[in-house]
Amino acid sequence: MSKKVKIFINGNFLVSKSHQYLPVENPATGEVLAEVPLTQGSEIDAAVEAAKTAFRAWKEVAVPERARLFLTYQHLLKEYQKELAEILSQENGKTFADAMGDVWRGIEVVEHACNIPSLMMGETVENVARAVDTYSYIQPLGVCAGITPFNFPAMIPLWMFPIAVACGNTFILKPSEQTPMTAMKLAELFNEAGFPKGLLNIVHGSKDQVNHILNHPDIKAISFVGSVPVAEHVYRTGTANLKRVQAFGGAKNHMVIMPDANKQQVINHLVGASCGAAGQRCMAISVAVLVGEAHRWIEDIKTALSGIKPGVWNDDAAAYGPLINKTAKDKVLRLINTAYQQGAEVLLDGSDCHVEGCENGYFVGPTLFSNVSTDMDIYKEEIFGPALLLLKADTLEEAIKIINENPYGNGTSIFTNSGAAARKFQHEVEVGQIGVNLPIPVPLPFFSFTGWRKSFFGDLHSYGKQGVRFYTETKTITARWFEEDIPLSQPINMTINLK
Repeated sequence: MSKKVKIFINGNFLVSKSHQYLPVENPATGEVLAEVPLTQGSEIDAAVEAAKTAFRAWKEVAVPERARLFLTYQHLLKEYQKELAEILSQENGKTFADAMGDVWRGIEVVEHACNIPSLMMGETVENVARAVDTYSYIQPLGVCAGITPFNFPAMIPLWMFPIAVACGNTFILKPSEQTPMTAMKLAELFNEAGFPKGLLNIVHGSKDQVNHILNHPDIKAISFVGSVPVAEHVYRTGTANLKRVQAFGGAKNHMVIMPDANKQQVINHLVGASCGAAGQRCMAISVAVLVGEAHRWIEDIKTALSGIKPGVWNDDAAAYGPLINKTAKDKVLRLINTAYQQGAEVLLDGSDCHVEGCENGYFVGPTLFSNVSTDMDIYKEEIFGPALLLLKADTLEEAIKIINENPYGNGTSIFTNSGAAARKFQHEVEVGQIGVNLPIPVPLPFFSFTGWRKSFFGDLHSYGKQGVRFYTETKTITARWFEEDIPLSQPINMTINLK
């Protein structure tokens, strides 16, 4: 009998009262690792109530004290990084090296949270009018919630609750039902770090549980990362309930390759950026736009991609792991089949991929398409698999036009040795995150993750200064003190006692 994943409410790990459970699979083998509950509505309500109660005391805790707790938490995350990565690899399928990177990028956000005293500093102006001063304070919202995806089970929850809690809020986390065990280890270490009970609560489930969170009157702000249709639903429902919402959706990230770029560097980066993590990254490069003479590199790209292979998490030779489940694999296979039908040239077809000893795993081999047009399904849909599309453009202007006409705006990059080309690209392209000679330009946490267009619904992005603003409200005070309040008949003693 597989183990049951617990819920985490008010500092306690509890067996859910739910009679409905979903399997948590190892996607490399199809083996059921655990069962995760569809948390009951009453249990979600209890988590919110615990968070409400904890908020009353937590918001009064001195900001430096909050920061010191996060220093302890950061230390524990580093100490248990390998254990977290192993849990993550088994439920997500990532290679161990990739999982270690997932955890590390989360740790970096916790390090950013340790700097919360300077991030929550207000502003002041003296003498806005005669003897009148104005100043602002940054204060927490209350109970916040996060709904996170399967593809980064450590990093994305750590985008959210450390910043929210450091700002003085409390938090309800609903991790992906496909990868819940990593989140539970994060909660275990959160407890060990000495945080008060009720600051972080974890519930599990699917659509019904998400809707319960979106409609709960005591939750003030919602953070979400997932597919575009769900992101739209989260944003519409959350804002209809007058909540603050940041909802990150899907992507179709392009890499523009100029003919003056270093060919080998481009190809090395392109292989990892397109197929790493089985392409299941919202910042994966799924389209390469070959400009001018770079058209001639297609065979070299094909050779490089054909030389990598998927495998299990602890296989050092594996370039990436499986897709998360059968539904995800079936989608990729459908899009490959559709590409044939719509006239694309399939240079590499990963449909018939076999990993020894993992016959029931959800593996797809590296897949490469050329002669792709922008009206094909493989271009219009987010494949979210180890697949790369090759488009041709005669000029940089044409490449920029292709990107700007795409509905997504999460990330893009250009490889060139021309500063003028890079400057033109970063200025004119309508995408939130841009890499120059870097394929996946995810910013470090003191900046913010800034997707645009259908890749993001909301006003304030994750982590960085925008993340702090999302989880806080600004209070502005204008004050005047009358001089007659000072007892002038009693001189002020300015003597300093040096004894």
